[in-house]
Amino acid sequence: MAESATAVYKRILLKLSGEALIGERGYGIDSAMTQSIAGEIREVRELGTEVAIVIGGGNIFRGVAATAAGMERVAGDHMGMLATVINGIALQDALEKQNVFTRLMTAIEMREVAEPYIRRRAVRHLEKGRVVILAGGTGNPYFTTDTAAALRAMEIKAEAILKATRVDGVYTADPKLDKTAMKIDQISHLDVLKRGLKVMDATAISLCMDNQLPIRVFDLRVRGNILRIVRGEPIGSSVS
Repeated sequence: MAESATAVYKRILLKLSGEALIGERGYGIDSAMTQSIAGEIREVRELGTEVAIVIGGGNIFRGVAATAAGMERVAGDHMGMLATVINGIALQDALEKQNVFTRLMTAIEMREVAEPYIRRRAVRHLEKGRVVILAGGTGNPYFTTDTAAALRAMEIKAEAILKATRVDGVYTADPKLDKTAMKIDQISHLDVLKRGLKVMDATAISLCMDNQLPIRVFDLRVRGNILRIVRGEPIGSSVS
């Protein structure tokens, strides 16, 4: 895609890990980081792109880690889903402080806190210019928020998943552990699976491959990257 002053995507799904909200704190939710992310999302909305967000909960609770420590998997996953709702509320608050209209929708019904996720209603909110935050994962244990992102992206007919990470793209190995790791600018879904690259989990990648949904992996810590991708700049790595 050529660089453009206008949006090249009409509708995107932004996948944020819970760790994205940590900022400099090392745990929990950092208000400054949350506000910074909200500011970027506001800029994307001002460009005219519809934005849905799937958020993780790893900054508060990670079900897989709890399972490894002896907790029953279903209990751990349910706690992880509730952590994503806490993050969703924090992000909603940050967005509304920047005058962005939002809707928080959850896969687990809790009407006093958020709307239950209904696909047609989510699409309608997007069409009305609201940012839709999708929390609670898929509502089922044994599925990650990566899989939730792939599923929701297809349900709402997003044109791409923007996967926010702490590195600037897809690498042949973990660049923090392997100094010889090479960045890959473009790769197919199938090659990601064959090579076992940690882009998203295998279920999410398979769903995207089967439905020809592109993924853009980028470094969230660089201010303005979300807007640059929406404008068509070749930021990060493309999985397509």
